[in-house]
Amino acid sequence: MKKIWALYKKYEELVNYLVVGVMTTVISWTAYAICKLIMNVDNAIIMQIAVFLRWFAGLVFSYFMSRKFVFKSKNPKILKEAIDFTTSRIVTLFLDMFVMWLLPTVFKVDDWISTFISAVLVVIMNYIFSKFIVFNKKKA
Repeated sequence: MKKIWALYKKYEELVNYLVVGVMTTVISWTAYAICKLIMNVDNAIIMQIAVFLRWFAGLVFSYFMSRKFVFKSKNPKILKEAIDFTTSRIVTLFLDMFVMWLLPTVFKVDDWISTFISAVLVVIMNYIFSKFIVFNKKKA
């Protein structure tokens, strides 16, 4: 048990990041399921509203969980930090959209394989942005 704990402590930030990521996915999907229950997502505009609400629910949850449990931020400038976090997630949203256009359309890669590749890139970029820009302890 001590070896497992030592291993966890060594990689605590990454492990917590992945756990928060899974929890964020559950929150996002739950928000979308609720939207489907109360909204007509067969309508293209309503679908986009539901997708935005899903993304926003995940964003808010992820920010607070990342701040407290992953990066353990003590930055008193919470609003600036939240804006930086949101901006970084918007950048990776556009990265996701670009990859999901490029791979299936230009390179004819299967959309599920493209989704996986995009998700890996987005997770890596979100971690880099969060660690080195948003929750950078040196700039706090």
